[in-house]
Amino acid sequence: MPKVLVIDDDRTILLLAEKALSTVADVVTAENAEAGLELIRTGSFDTVLLDIQLPDRSGLAVYCEIREHDHRLPVIFMTVEAASHTAIEAMQLGAFDYLAKPLSVDPLRDLVEKAIEQRQLSSVPVAISADEESPDDSSELFIGRSKSMLEVFKAIGRVSKQDMPVLIRGESGTGKELVARALYQYSRRSDGPFLAVNCAALPDNLLESELFGHEKGAFTGAESRRIGKFEQCNGGTLFLDEIGDMALTVQAKVLRVLQEQRFERVGGNNELKTDVRILAATNQPLEKMVEDGEYREDLLYRLNGVTIELPPLSDRDGDVKLLIQHFLTQAKRELNKPNLEGLAPQTVALLTAYDWPGNVRQLRAVIRRCVLDSSLPVVGPDVLPRNIQAASGSGASGLHKDRSDTRIDGLATLVERLLNERSTNIYAESVEYMERLVLLRVLQETSGNQSQAAELLGITRGKLRDRINTYNIVLESDVAIKG
Repeated sequence: MPKVLVIDDDRTILLLAEKALSTVADVVTAENAEAGLELIRTGSFDTVLLDIQLPDRSGLAVYCEIREHDHRLPVIFMTVEAASHTAIEAMQLGAFDYLAKPLSVDPLRDLVEKAIEQRQLSSVPVAISADEESPDDSSELFIGRSKSMLEVFKAIGRVSKQDMPVLIRGESGTGKELVARALYQYSRRSDGPFLAVNCAALPDNLLESELFGHEKGAFTGAESRRIGKFEQCNGGTLFLDEIGDMALTVQAKVLRVLQEQRFERVGGNNELKTDVRILAATNQPLEKMVEDGEYREDLLYRLNGVTIELPPLSDRDGDVKLLIQHFLTQAKRELNKPNLEGLAPQTVALLTAYDWPGNVRQLRAVIRRCVLDSSLPVVGPDVLPRNIQAASGSGASGLHKDRSDTRIDGLATLVERLLNERSTNIYAESVEYMERLVLLRVLQETSGNQSQAAELLGITRGKLRDRINTYNIVLESDVAIKG
């Protein structure tokens, strides 16, 4: 059974903790810092409940000594005022969590169960390490070995030296600007400027001024002459992002620059020359917009000299783990998490099973948030956003299309099928299969009694409840997977 150490000089707190946690763990108590530290040095614990104000030493100082002895040991602070400066400082030091006094039994039990689970995860070898070397190029675009991304790399190589417009298409978050920067980096204009304009971020009149500049007095507020991006970017590359959001009036002026490399500032009469290569990007159906009269057909043809299609992350087989590795290493460095070791196998399984509708941008944000929220060296699945945890239970891995059918094929049969399908997610799907099978069988054996099932499984009730929700298991007259 897990062991919990409670360090507090208030005997009522010690008695409450012993009673509340008796079904969760063996509870050992200490009434001062020195006694608690001696128990930690000579024993083995799964989590520590630590009072911030102890008679012989500050709780923060005790925490620092605990970290030196075992940085994987989750420490939960107890404090009279949960919003106090001391509690905030404790969290900044890396504490697992803190509880406000007077303690409530259910939140105490749930938090301790969660901490015990994290302790158990920390003892399992990480599935993805945060210490492995990341590729030399810091751009996530170039991290990938999938066939679809290799086609993108080849397209960049073919067209980068050609001084012609390129239209980059793909869903939001796939890395269209990174492609534009790569085209610039490998072009003959790499010594010239590279400027980017988001056409969706500016109103029509401001976008026109941003691109072409304006003369003093051209409109209300134009108190001086402004040099636009086409003028600033002479000899370089201009990237027009979200080109589908450009107004028709601005489209006409951009078309002229593409055809003649000439333009006029807003409110001006002097014709100016420029030498700019235009790269454009969109996630909108420009052909449909042309049919609806919302986009100029001649501009589309001019921009569409060469098209590079960026695949969504869900189509980049095998690239998710490589990107996770890159973002994990990056977040460890940028968020100053020197003790971070990596991701637990369950965490990786959930991340690789998810569809990632927000693509690479969403994956990067999730990894950074997980690293930020995790107070222990191994990032467990509990810090993942709820939608990612829930997706696993709703069939994200594709193992069980019919949730009303509780019959599960044998593991050997499953692995053979996945091999025949050339799956690149065999580990995650096999782990899910085994976990679901074991949970169902034990819950059926105990007639749905979660306390008995947790004891037989050797896990906490909190962990069991989490997996029941993940796999949509209903505890009615017959234990089954909910359809």
